[in-house]
Amino acid sequence: MLAEGGCKPVETRKTAARPWEIDDELWARIEPLLPVILRKPRRQVRKRPDSRKVLCGILFVLYTGIRWEFLPQELGFGAGMTCWRRLRDRNEAGVWQRLHELLLSELQAAALLDFSRAAVDSGHIPAMKGGPATGPSPVDRGKVGSKHHVIVEAHGIPLATTLTGGNRNDVTQLIPLIQAVPPIRGKGGQPLRRPKHLYADRGYDHEVYQYKVRRFQITPHIARRGTGHGSGPGVYCWVVEGAIALLQWFRRLRTRWEIRDDIHHAFVTLGCAVICWRRLRTALCRE
Repeated sequence: MLAEGGCKPVETRKTAARPWEIDDELWARIEPLLPVILRKPRRQVRKRPDSRKVLCGILFVLYTGIRWEFLPQELGFGAGMTCWRRLRDRNEAGVWQRLHELLLSELQAAALLDFSRAAVDSGHIPAMKGGPATGPSPVDRGKVGSKHHVIVEAHGIPLATTLTGGNRNDVTQLIPLIQAVPPIRGKGGQPLRRPKHLYADRGYDHEVYQYKVRRFQITPHIARRGTGHGSGPGVYCWVVEGAIALLQWFRRLRTRWEIRDDIHHAFVTLGCAVICWRRLRTALCRE
């Protein structure tokens, strides 16, 4: 195919895969984590939807933010409520959390994790239907909202998240975030669990919580309230802001539509796993 003017051939660009489609490498990691499904009685003729297709439907909702009842049937994902139930059941079985931990272990095995330091921060989102873990937001004229609290390692890879109401003080989630970091294996020796240094902005400046952080044998580096803004901890804190931006890049995580907080947190955990898989896949493609 020639370009305009007939001077130089134009390279045809291949169509990129849809982001909600699961490739074989990722499915090989997910399938062993799924709980065993018992056989149905013979009288039940209805065919059970394929687990891989249903998971693609869940990712489709995560990426696009579409309502469950509007899930396109022509794509073969199954009914929206079927995908919702699978999301709920897999979350109660701990599948999404184990997938996140598995990918973190593979990142550690590939020497892509840096536990020399970590950073914490939060991002606010509106909650349109209310529910648990919501509250009046101080940054959105008192409208009901929620917060995503995230802890990342030095490269911005999410290690753990918590979900609270929009009026919850950030510093109250400092210790729960540290405790939520799972033991990360992948190499010989003790599994990684605690970073050496922890960076945070002025919202986490409290003497009591700094003392609690030190009890985990972690050195806190938290900006002091009342001081002028400069480079300071911001040299290292920007990675967590990038991780929050990546999470809110998923349309379903920009606005909370779920009344149940466990369903929304399941989406957050699945989003963290997708971010980890992207980092791992990029590293594997470079080798």
